[in-house]
Amino acid sequence: MEIQVKDISKIYGSNESKVIALNHASLTISEGDFISIMGPSGSGKSTLLHIVSGLDQPSMGSVLYGDTDIHNGEDKKLSAFRRQKIGFIFQQFNLLPVLTARENIIMPLLLDKKKVEEEYLQELTSLLGLEKRLSHLPHELSGGQQQRAAIARALIAKPDIIFADEPTGNLDSKSGGEVMRMLCDIRKKMNKTLVIITHDPHIAEMADRRFTIIDGELSEVSAQ
Repeated sequence: MEIQVKDISKIYGSNESKVIALNHASLTISEGDFISIMGPSGSGKSTLLHIVSGLDQPSMGSVLYGDTDIHNGEDKKLSAFRRQKIGFIFQQFNLLPVLTARENIIMPLLLDKKKVEEEYLQELTSLLGLEKRLSHLPHELSGGQQQRAAIARALIAKPDIIFADEPTGNLDSKSGGEVMRMLCDIRKKMNKTLVIITHDPHIAEMADRRFTIIDGELSEVSAQ
């Protein structure tokens, strides 16, 4: 499924207090793409990712997933579409502390009242090295294991595209490297589209297509 990001802007305030967080950003995301978007803090990269993934609304412009405009339609249907088609990995792991790793991972399925495919869950957690940690609560897991559980949660509903917002930002360099290697490996094995934002040039260079964003201005700097 191709994604067309068409001339989106995000503006806060007005007159003298007006802030342009995104300035007419456009890009096309093709099926199977691995895209990185790099920029300093406050550059607009998180704003862009949140709008493209449907977590925030643009001030102008549109985001089309095939023929579906994810910012224009009935809220209930669009919410279901986003849950089923889009996976999101946050810098903060956002695991519910009272639920086990398994319960956190399958939460998206429970929200849609879908049955857990145990074989797929086993494959996913095995690839992420979590098969022996599924009964543990988040506080019993290392930071790297918590982020891997978050990756499994993002993939459990078999979405077409994964968005990752600084996925290694809360990890040390060793754990962050392991998480990125696993994420890249899963993306290849499961043929997923991956869009990642980062301030780390080493992570950005892993991508097939690289963009930078500065003061809300998006530009592609490399296409391999």
